Amino acid sequence: MSRSSLPNFHPSELMLLDYAAGSLHEAAALLVATHISLCPACRAEVGRLESVGGALLDAIEPVADPAGLEAVLSRLDEIPAEFAPGRADDEPFDDETRRVMPAALRRRIGANLDRINWKTLGRVSQVDVPVAVERPGVSARLLRLKAWQKVPRHTHGGTELTLVLTGGFSDQTGHYLRGDVAVADRGITHAPVTDADGDCICLAVVDGSIKLTGPIGRVVGLFLRT
Repeated sequence: MSRSSLPNFHPSELMLLDYAAGSLHEAAALLVATHISLCPACRAEVGRLESVGGALLDAIEPVADPAGLEAVLSRLDEIPAEFAPGRADDEPFDDETRRVMPAALRRRIGANLDRINWKTLGRVSQVDVPVAVERPGVSARLLRLKAWQKVPRHTHGGTELTLVLTGGFSDQTGHYLRGDVAVADRGITHAPVTDADGDCICLAVVDGSIKLTGPIGRVVGLFLRT
């Protein structure tokens, strides 16, 4: 690694603000939670935003709304146990899994890295991350790519967020290492290449479709279920 171990690429200020306000959809919130566990700067910024928000709420005169409160309380029982905050881990995790996956993500995966039921095509593997689907087209997946692997060239129908957990990859927008968040949208067509010194494991959150543009696009598209 030729740079500081601290992340160089971060979620946008707006995304951090939405996370602090609790308004991100669950898949994106999981990615931000995982990033801030690896990034002291963004962790401090989220803390600052939460403090500002708390101060603003304290300054607002409360308004009684029994009907609204009752509606909120009634929804608490609708949250599936597997999505509830603070859920206990399904099993003890080994040192490698703890090193690669921060706690928020480990709880969702619920297995050590060597016991994950990876779905593999060639040198690319994936597993869906269980999150509540709040609108069509949103998905969260753990991806594992072999060293020196070129991802098929693609563009995007929406936004693709990729958080590196171990290893690294490069495209025309930069070189991404552990903790970094790559953001791609309709304006970017790329074919990322993983680093040569080891496997790359990432958390990918896609809001919208991925459109493969290379000759094997249809085959890989079926694998990615786009």
